[in-house]
Formats: sequence, structure tokens, C-alpha cells
Amino acid sequence: MSTELTPGAPQELALPQSEASDLPEVVDGVAVARLYGEPLFKLPQDLYIPPDALEVFLEAFQGPLDLLLYLIRRQNFNILDIPLAEVTQQYLSYVEQIRRHNLELASEYLLMAAMLIEIKSRMLLPPKKADPNSEPEDPRAELVRRLLEYEKIKLAARRLDELPVLGRDFLRAQIHIEQSLTPRLPEVSADDLRAVWADMMRRAQLKQHHKISREQLSVREYMSHLLRRLQGQRYVEFEDLFELDRGPQVLVVSFIAMLELARERLVEITQAEAFAPIYVRLAYTPA
Repeated sequence: MSTELTPGAPQELALPQSEASDLPEVVDGVAVARLYGEPLFKLPQDLYIPPDALEVFLEAFQGPLDLLLYLIRRQNFNILDIPLAEVTQQYLSYVEQIRRHNLELASEYLLMAAMLIEIKSRMLLPPKKADPNSEPEDPRAELVRRLLEYEKIKLAARRLDELPVLGRDFLRAQIHIEQSLTPRLPEVSADDLRAVWADMMRRAQLKQHHKISREQLSVREYMSHLLRRLQGQRYVEFEDLFELDRGPQVLVVSFIAMLELARERLVEITQAEAFAPIYVRLAYTPA
């Protein structure tokens, strides 16, 4: 069975006291580890440790320009007059280190190293004078321009990272503010009307007379009657619009008239709050 252990300081696995008492005593050496309660005095022969199991990065760079800028700024070189021989030598030594471990990561660094060598070779050649009145072009000019632009972007990114970030440095406070200036009254539901109507019918039955009569009742007539009752009134309580002493027939016709007026949007039925008295008012202002 293959077992992976970390070499170094001794390790012990926690075991119950009953099992720990059965362990053999160490006489000639010190166990480097315990495996299933048994002491190990040397590492197993089949222990495999991958070569890249432990990696330590002393410096982390974001790319070739980042490494080159680091070498220049660390030694206080003038970026407009870079000593390419010394910087290229240091750059290649670092690239050689990362090439041994990760060839894919070193590919882009090798491209920059080739560019540095090319610039150095161009500096060793006699400059080409296209115009006798103009100075010869510095082969390092393009590299300096890229380094300066990269440094500006890097400093700007650092300043942006120092700004407070939502979710990292602070949380957004949420509060609900009622934006409406006019108070909104709760809407009267059908259940509220049914409850009021049932209460009125119960009270009307207590006052009814055993008198048989025939009366022609008109819904339109009672609609006009209710509108006249509401004129000049700001609010009228729902129950005050009905004549309880005239019997259930009149109450039924009056209630139907009230519903017709509400359906035609001639009256409004409102309520200040839940379980509060219900009021009726005109939905328009009479001339």
C-alpha cells in the first residue's frame, strides 16, 4: 500500500487510550510518524513525492514587463538610460530559474529576453543616419515607452485597489422610504363589505314589523337618493346611508344602488385603516 507522509517533524495520529497502551515501546530510535497506531522509524520505500509538490515563489511577477520594471526600479536605474548589459544578465538568470520548473511560463519571458538581446546588438552597431540634421534613433526608445505606459497602468490599478470596494470594505445600507406624499388609504375588500352588510341585516331583522305591504322600489331612484345624501358631505359613514327601520327590502335596494354607484365610479368607498369604520364620499366635485 502506498502511503504519503510529509518528511520533517514527527507526526502522531490520535488514538484511543486502549489502543495506545498496546503500542510497542521505542527503545533504539525515535519514530518519525505513526501509521494506524504503528510507529515508523524510517520512511517507506514506496513513498512518492512529486518534484513539484512544494514550490516557494519569492517574487511574483505579472509578466515580462513587470519583471523588467522591477529590476530597473530595484537598482535605481534611469529608465530613460537603461544599462542593457547588466539588466539583461539579471533578467536571463531569473528566466533560467523559471525555465527549469515551468517551460510554458518561461516562453513569454524568453521572448522579452530575445528583444533585450536584439536591442543590445543594435546599440553596438553604428547608427543609421537617415537625416544628417536629426539625431539617430535610440533602439531603447520603444522599450522605454512600453515600460512607462506599463508603470502608469500598474500605479493606477494599485490606486483603484486601495479605494473602498462594495462587499469587501463596506456594505450597502438598505432602507425603504415612502416616496408618495399623498396618504394611501387601505382598499375596502369584498369581505369587509360582506361583514358590514351581514351586521346591518342582523340589526334590521331586530326592527322589522309583521306588516305585509307592497312597495315598488327602484334602484335608479335610490342611486339618486344616495347621491343627494352625499352632496355637501366630505365623508359619510357607510351605515348612515341606510334606513334600518324600513326593512330588509329597502336595505337590499339601497345596497345594490351603492354598488352600482361604485361600479360607475360615482362614489368612493374608503377606510382609514384595517377594521376601522367604512366611509363613502363622492368621487367627483359637483358644480
